[in-house]
Amino acid sequence: MTNTQLLVARVLLGLLFVMAGIGKLGDVAGFAGYMASGGVPAIFAWPVVLFEIIGGLALIAGFQTRIVAWALGAFCVASGLLYHFDPADQMQMTQVFKNLALAGGYMALAVAGAGAWSFDAKLGQAEFRTA
Repeated sequence: MTNTQLLVARVLLGLLFVMAGIGKLGDVAGFAGYMASGGVPAIFAWPVVLFEIIGGLALIAGFQTRIVAWALGAFCVASGLLYHFDPADQMQMTQVFKNLALAGGYMALAVAGAGAWSFDAKLGQAEFRTA
């Protein structure tokens, strides 16, 4: 991957979480209720909102990219399974597979690293690794 491709990947994958987190700020109480419907205690609503915004921004900036990408990917898998897994509903299953596909993108970014145009590069952590 080129540095341009890595930057575009970071921006697109990070923007998804930034916008999702910002969108929840308008009704955190409603989001807390939605979380509780999936078995996650409502008290975690604010930490999740902050995780989405901060994680997305960190990914866009290329800061701690590998760690953040793994965390966001795991979040996609967990939220897909907790809130969308319903084999009787094709639309919900599409959401599960969308989340799994996103997790794959985050895994690829975690392996590739942030690229040269990132905070990780400034810290000496952005080189490509195969393992």
